[in-house]
Amino acid sequence: MTYIVTDNCIACKYTDCVEVCPVDCFYEGENMLVIHPDECIDCGVCEPECPAEAIKPDTESGLDEWLALNTKFAAIWPNLTERRDPLPEAKERDGEGGKLDKYFSEEPGEGD
Repeated sequence: MTYIVTDNCIACKYTDCVEVCPVDCFYEGENMLVIHPDECIDCGVCEPECPAEAIKPDTESGLDEWLALNTKFAAIWPNLTERRDPLPEAKERDGEGGKLDKYFSEEPGEGD
């Protein structure tokens, strides 16, 4: 099992989860984070830290697309190990549907 980041992180990018990760398996895109599934140790400490409830265990049904997205972009985006401020529109976008099609960017973030 691994944990993965899902659509509600897009256009929010809270980083509370990054701060508690013991293995630094978060990677930063321009407007979301992903978890590297091969680096995640399944400890689960990140899941309750996400204000947007965007982190899920990959054992939940219907998350295959998100597992693939996390795997793909964790391989090319920079590693992030420090907490940062969320995106300015985070509160406004939290819970909004259809974020993948509306806001997702393949561009990398700044990383560490």
